[in-house]
Amino acid sequence: MKAIVLTYDWSRAVTEHMILKYEELWPDHPFVFRIPYQELAGTASDRREYVKTPSEIRATTLQLIADLDDNEWIYWCVDDKYPVELVLAKIRTVLADIHDFPDASGLLFCRCKALLRRADETLFPDERQNSSGDIYLERRGWNQIWIHQFLRVKVLRYLFSQMPTEIASAKLMDHLKDEIPKPPDLRLYVTKDNFAVFGESTHKGTINQNCYDSIIKTDIELPEWFRRPNGKQVINGKL
Repeated sequence: MKAIVLTYDWSRAVTEHMILKYEELWPDHPFVFRIPYQELAGTASDRREYVKTPSEIRATTLQLIADLDDNEWIYWCVDDKYPVELVLAKIRTVLADIHDFPDASGLLFCRCKALLRRADETLFPDERQNSSGDIYLERRGWNQIWIHQFLRVKVLRYLFSQMPTEIASAKLMDHLKDEIPKPPDLRLYVTKDNFAVFGESTHKGTINQNCYDSIIKTDIELPEWFRRPNGKQVINGKL
């Protein structure tokens, strides 16, 4: 399965950390990470592809999926998130279920933030059950679209085609998405129970304390601009 990574050269250390955490927590994961670059190419392998893209966020994302069919399932993994804990038995069931829900366009297994605290506003009331008896809830809009999840290609293609050609910063995308109506045929689901915990890597160009503490335990070399953590601990989800 293609894992579409939204990143750019400046944050390569963060990208490497995100991929390493998947290798540690899910050693037999099915992903081939498709990584964009502008000048800093990497070495391709059976788990990595490098695609030269423009520097603009919209153009980068659309180019990463340019050769993929609208209905193909991919794993969407922005490098500003990384896995901290994964309930693999449940996540494997979610992955196996994607072909049993032909009307679904997205399956998220981390229920947190507005999807948990403001369920009446962000979720439809109907429930559906998967093969293991776990409950899926349908999301009304784009809430938590930046957390790692299974999506059909058409979701990203639509969302990013509606965004401005030039986006000043990745942080702005959270506001921009809220101005884009989600078509009713792009049906996005989240598990009623949470099966993952994700850390956030950066904040306004600085490295969060939790990400810094995790990276310094590895062999990944931090560039100068990531050597002073901002002290923030940002974790999404609770098991």
